[in-house]
Amino acid sequence: MTQAPSAAPRTAGAAVRATAVGLVVLSAFLWATYYLFVLWATPAATPSSILVVPFLVGGSAYLGLATARGAGRTFLRLFLAPSAYVRILLLIGMQVSVLAATYLTGPVDSSLLSLIGDVVATPIAAATLYGVHRRQLFSVLFAVGVGLNLVGGGLAIAGGQRLAAVPPLGWLIVPAIPLTVALYVLLTARANESLPQSAVVGQSMLGAGLVLVLLSPLLPGGAGTLFSPPPKALLLLVATGMTSFFGSPVLYFAAIGRVGLVLPPMLMTGIPVFTLLLSAVFLGLSPPLVALLGIPIAVAGGLVAIRAEAAAPSAAAPTSTL
Repeated sequence: MTQAPSAAPRTAGAAVRATAVGLVVLSAFLWATYYLFVLWATPAATPSSILVVPFLVGGSAYLGLATARGAGRTFLRLFLAPSAYVRILLLIGMQVSVLAATYLTGPVDSSLLSLIGDVVATPIAAATLYGVHRRQLFSVLFAVGVGLNLVGGGLAIAGGQRLAAVPPLGWLIVPAIPLTVALYVLLTARANESLPQSAVVGQSMLGAGLVLVLLSPLLPGGAGTLFSPPPKALLLLVATGMTSFFGSPVLYFAAIGRVGLVLPPMLMTGIPVFTLLLSAVFLGLSPPLVALLGIPIAVAGGLVAIRAEAAAPSAAAPTSTL
């Protein structure tokens, strides 16, 4: 286990930042495979199985990791902690709000809202609620990096598409996505400071899957189709659980443990960039010019963010144990 971070600000070394950047980039790539796997699994798999199976697989893999790291008892004890259920509800809220926004406002808008949650809402919530990373947030260099990240990521997501008008009911969902993303990441990262990451993240992942199993009769496809997709579709959902719901968060929260809550969320703009590239390679989709322009802009924003993070001392949490 690790100790809570010192109140005195400190600057992560260049080697630590480079390691964190590599972890986040790989995390973004693994998460981007979600769209390919789910698309290949549809329509053979029902929405209920697509929603539930990856959670159960990712949570089970986390349980195995926690057990191997000697944190199995902590994993199980978290089911008795009220704060753990807050993280479970936030994780479920993320999925439900994204699904609702996809139907009410369209997938492009829901992707942009998720991006805002990562790039903007998470570091702002960290500064507001815990008073960390304020020097980065109020620096011109950091503001430029945020802007470039959002513009580049937004172009990569929305290239060639027209954003849909938000219906009245949609305005109830719009703020839910960035808020649940930011709060889940923030609360989980803080819990990782004193508990093993594998136990904290894994318990919320498996807990969310179990709660969704209970709710599956209310989901499209119902409870009877949860584990009955054809073998190929089921294998794709298992792969989704291992990549986007296990490997990606392991790397992401490991990066946060090294450099704090500013740089890793911003670099998750790599998700739409990798999604764009994977779609072109494996689905034969020709990305529009405006989407291609978003890639170098997002990369430039990431480089500026790294420079800003290196220039200002931060109260970054020490590396959490897996």
